[in-house]
Amino acid sequence: MDKGTIIRTIVLAIALINQFLVSLGLYEIPGTADEQTAFLSTVFTFVTAAVAWFRNNYVTAKGKKQKEVLQREGLTK
Repeated sequence: MDKGTIIRTIVLAIALINQFLVSLGLYEIPGTADEQTAFLSTVFTFVTAAVAWFRNNYVTAKGKKQKEVLQREGLTK
């Protein structure tokens, strides 16, 4: 796994854990307790999840072509 994938995964895990705790009214990461910051926490979770999903998942037409080339050349796992 490359460095970027590890970082995106860690940030996504933190965002999801925080979102889960906030939704249950339990401990949340400091600074996310009031409504405004809870909204920002939700936006952060959404953006983080979208980035983690989109990056290196070959969802665009260009990405699908890149994956085909990688597979043809035997460069994928």
